[in-house]
Amino acid sequence: MMHPPDHPHKSRIYRLLNPFLLWRLRHVSERVYVVWLAALVGVLAGLAAVALKTAIHWQQHRLAAAVTEPNRVFALSFYPIIGITLTVLVTKYLLNGNLGRGIGPIIYSTARENAIVPRSKLYSQLITAFLTVSFGGSAGTEAPISVTGAAIGSNAARVLRAGRRRRRLLTGCGAAAGVAAIFNAPIAGVLFAVEAILLELPAQYFIPLLISSATATVVSKALYAGQPFTLITNSWVLNTVPFYVVFGLFTAGLAVYMIRTYHWFEHFWGRWPGLRWQKVLAGGAALGLLIFLFPPLYGEGYTTVVQTLLDGHAHDLTTDSLFSVYGDDNVWWLLVLVSCTMLTKVVATSITVGAGGNGGMFGTSLVAGALVGFLFARLVNLTGLVALPEVHFVVLGMAGVLAGVVHAPLTAMFLIAEITGGYALFVPLMLVTSFSYLITKHFEPYSVYTRKLTQKGVDVYANRDSDLLSRLDLHRLIDNEFVPLRPGATLGELVDVFRHAHRNTFPVVGKSGKLRGIITLDMVRDTLFDDAHYTTTKVRELMQPPPARVHPTDSAEHTLELLERTATPALPVCDEEGVYLGFVTRSAILARYRRELIEEGQA
Repeated sequence: MMHPPDHPHKSRIYRLLNPFLLWRLRHVSERVYVVWLAALVGVLAGLAAVALKTAIHWQQHRLAAAVTEPNRVFALSFYPIIGITLTVLVTKYLLNGNLGRGIGPIIYSTARENAIVPRSKLYSQLITAFLTVSFGGSAGTEAPISVTGAAIGSNAARVLRAGRRRRRLLTGCGAAAGVAAIFNAPIAGVLFAVEAILLELPAQYFIPLLISSATATVVSKALYAGQPFTLITNSWVLNTVPFYVVFGLFTAGLAVYMIRTYHWFEHFWGRWPGLRWQKVLAGGAALGLLIFLFPPLYGEGYTTVVQTLLDGHAHDLTTDSLFSVYGDDNVWWLLVLVSCTMLTKVVATSITVGAGGNGGMFGTSLVAGALVGFLFARLVNLTGLVALPEVHFVVLGMAGVLAGVVHAPLTAMFLIAEITGGYALFVPLMLVTSFSYLITKHFEPYSVYTRKLTQKGVDVYANRDSDLLSRLDLHRLIDNEFVPLRPGATLGELVDVFRHAHRNTFPVVGKSGKLRGIITLDMVRDTLFDDAHYTTTKVRELMQPPPARVHPTDSAEHTLELLERTATPALPVCDEEGVYLGFVTRSAILARYRRELIEEGQA
């Protein structure tokens, strides 16, 4: 279904595209065309992911080579301040202060704004994430890449005049492609789009999402090696199953802690509105201090933390830290460092983002999960009761914490299965992610992405009916054809109005315009035949209060509930001061809902 252009200045683009669109309508079926678009979005999102990851690694190598080893720890503490400052400058002067960090705005866009993602997100997330993370900001790049991919899909759909449903699909395709390209994990990309972005998977979405993720993975594989995680081939053993269950409790506890800590800091930074330099200096100094104390907090942490643990070189985590003075053989000081890094990783990410940087919690969850997995396995092994494979619990911890923080157990399970090169740990992954997700959801019903939206009154998990009803503008549904009456009008005048009216409900409105009451035909049916009182009975004596009043800012869903509860076909609409504006009817809401439903099916 074609739609008119959004802005006049884009008319030239549409004129250039018209021949292609007409040719497509004649020669290419809708299903094939959607596959083409999904592949195109996958290629573009894959290129964006490769560009960001390559640029970050190149910059980090340059910064590391610029300082000598004795001064390295001080440089690591200072670099993030530079990155956050540059990010704030770009946000303030190039983006007019509108960056829109995180996955939350994309979830809101797909749920409430017809998947219309601002064009600025095509580049703003890449630039700011590069400046933040390449200088050591302690956050992941998955959210910026996913948002960029979603922006590519949304804006490609808008340029090609796609309808609402196709635009929503391509937005999900872009988000899936971004995650798939980062990890070379196409299935995880699809599941992430379903669990975290779209929050559902209509049957017709599945193939385009797969095509987009697979295409992005091919691009990433060809141009960038992806994350260098370890291949795991040795399988699990039966006597470790109880430890998987207990470990699920540990990852759930860490996930709950991370969600609550992140949002506590978000509220804390919210007390300093805008891009204030006090935030940059305070946040940069706090982040620098944390990195000075715990160097593994520097940057994303995939290479410095996750790969180090998977390679079995856990003592390398103490390099350049204050704990290195205790030697490589002191396992207890190592566990203290691991514990502190695990608990402060979310704090470092919160400071990075709150002070003005850009990044997300996806990568932070994986790093913290790797640390809790190593900590749990090493502590159990120190007891001598059983020998747990620490590498297994490192990747299980990554999956468990990610499943809890993002509320995406399938994404976590398949992501770890794909990036470790096989499915040797599939059963333990199922146990840990399931327990972690269920326990976390009990204490935190909403993920780190949707918690803030829910606090603002946006229910992104609303069903399809609620989603369609939320799009209805109550202002457009107000009916002004109801004839108003004055309180001082006589019964005879009322009878005369009844003879010529097309409605059987009448608002009684005072001189100030405020609603005094209503009169319906059923309310005065017996009085109409009392000719003797035509001149003595006043409308004010006959009117009754309406069963309920509707405010023009009320949602259509709430209004429909009031109509059902009061068992009336129409309710008066009044502003905050009680001034009468008109009536809203059940038939008008249902008629508009039906039109939305038809447009949804045709889009």
